[in-house]
Amino acid sequence: MDRASVDDLENTPRAAAVTNVLTGPLGLDDMALNYYELEPGDSFSGGLHTHMNQEEAFYVLEGTAIFETLDDEHEVGPGEAVRFAPGEYQEGRNESDGRLRALAFGAPQESGEIRVPMSCRECGEADYHVSHVHADGITLECPECGNEIET
Repeated sequence: MDRASVDDLENTPRAAAVTNVLTGPLGLDDMALNYYELEPGDSFSGGLHTHMNQEEAFYVLEGTAIFETLDDEHEVGPGEAVRFAPGEYQEGRNESDGRLRALAFGAPQESGEIRVPMSCRECGEADYHVSHVHADGITLECPECGNEIET
């Protein structure tokens, strides 16, 4: 058995104020597990995206999350969970005045190709995929023609 406490983990903030990765400390092989605390205005990911090879599930512990998809917005409250299939676009965020705490599960563990819903500026054919994340932003690359842009 492996055990971990989010209070003992190093905070690795991304879009959220608190992001604690439980995957390694628990020795998970087949799934990813993250604990998040989002302050008002924070997002789990920083933008609408999809994982082409990974399904994601979010369980809200405290507060209310708003999950945007390509078609709609969905409110998920305490004790509720939501699942996104591989290839399904989503972004979760905290639009309330209070703190949001949630767990995020991803399987398989490696998220694989990540895409953002933006047609290629060169060929217009496909959504860009995230090819590189760096300190100044991300590099997007068209999977059809190879055109790259920096964000």
